[in-house]
Amino acid sequence: MTQKSQLPILLVVEDDEGLQRQLKWAYDGYQVVCAGDRQSALDALRMHEPAVVTLDLGLPPDPDGTDEGFATLEEVLRLQPGTKVIVATGHGARESALKAIGMGAYDFYRKPVDIDELGLIVARAFHLHEIESEYRRLEGDSGGGTVLGSILTGAPEMAKVAKTIERVASADVSVMLLGASGTGKELLARAVHEKSGRKGAFVAINCAAIPENLLEAELFGYERGAFTGAVKSNVGKIELAQGGTLFLDEVGDIPLPLQVKLLRFLQERVIERIGGRQPIAVDARIVCATHQDLDAMTADGRFREDLYYRLAEIVVKIPTLAERAGDAVLLARHFVNRFSRELNPSVQSLSPDALAAIDAYAWPGNVRELENRVKRAVIMADGRSVLASDLDLPGGEAGPSVPINLRAAREVADRHAIRQAMTRSDNNISGAARLLGISRPTLYDLLKQYRLQA
Repeated sequence: MTQKSQLPILLVVEDDEGLQRQLKWAYDGYQVVCAGDRQSALDALRMHEPAVVTLDLGLPPDPDGTDEGFATLEEVLRLQPGTKVIVATGHGARESALKAIGMGAYDFYRKPVDIDELGLIVARAFHLHEIESEYRRLEGDSGGGTVLGSILTGAPEMAKVAKTIERVASADVSVMLLGASGTGKELLARAVHEKSGRKGAFVAINCAAIPENLLEAELFGYERGAFTGAVKSNVGKIELAQGGTLFLDEVGDIPLPLQVKLLRFLQERVIERIGGRQPIAVDARIVCATHQDLDAMTADGRFREDLYYRLAEIVVKIPTLAERAGDAVLLARHFVNRFSRELNPSVQSLSPDALAAIDAYAWPGNVRELENRVKRAVIMADGRSVLASDLDLPGGEAGPSVPINLRAAREVADRHAIRQAMTRSDNNISGAARLLGISRPTLYDLLKQYRLQA
């Protein structure tokens, strides 16, 4: 039998002694510590450092109001920011709940207490706290917990891409990544390298960022005296990738004359530096990326067809952020946690209106735009939560289209709405059901029907 002292600690801040006894009896899987007012709650917080707190906003000396409860919430989050606080409210329920969430509370429940519903919320809060603690431990141990080269996702569209990357990484084939700007092409290229087992370096070059007359020297290197200003020999990016991976970003911007030389390297695996006569054998795996339509460029004669087929042995299409249902909120929370530590420690969360705004926006700049806007918002935020106004999102952006077939369109819409609700409620079934306006059993049925995991 588990010792009581080894059980997770749940702090119940509630002035009703009868309800205290009821919760102690109902939640025998936790070590329940009770407090009846703000001071005793703060004392218990310092002594026990609980992961989860349930907090009645109506505390003495003003049990009919909420001021004392909000003051307690503010103090708890100031003293222990990682604590998951679940507030109980019966006084202007919706307004008080939204205010509490905006201040940084994890969730809320209404009085009279539904023991089963509150139990689910409490269990999810403990689970999330455990995940976050493990994430922080991994971050401290290894400099950052990563998923397939730092790709954080909960969307099946991106999970499919990750599965493809894992499968092709160990094969000695060229990989072409196709996706809009800001979708994470370089992160996926690094994932290919990390999972390939190659011992050499990962070397990246942005072909669009280097002037045409310098790109050849950057790729192939040059010998001393090869041209004016070449006062010493220089090793090119291809040579630097010996035994590793060469990532050619925006490969569609390579000029035609240089495409011929790159094709020769891919065919023979040897290069010659500019001004050199000695062939140099190089074993480097090629991964390339572009946001351009290479098929159209090939048809127009702007990109060599033979080079295209050498580079595109495996083609991976990366979805936009708008096509990754729920990922915008997931990534936004990740960025808030990261940037708050670096730039504004008082910021702890995203407000409900910010979550809704992030969900509704199409993110034409993809993950890069999301990261930049969240970073700015964390800097500009005045309170504990990032507000929609802090994100400064423009209006009028349309989301991704849905299929014309009515049945398929409804399924796509249902899946999208469920993923959004689950993400915004932090995978809390009760919270997601409330957002969707359905009962918990109905949500469970939909999750089963669409084979979605809670």
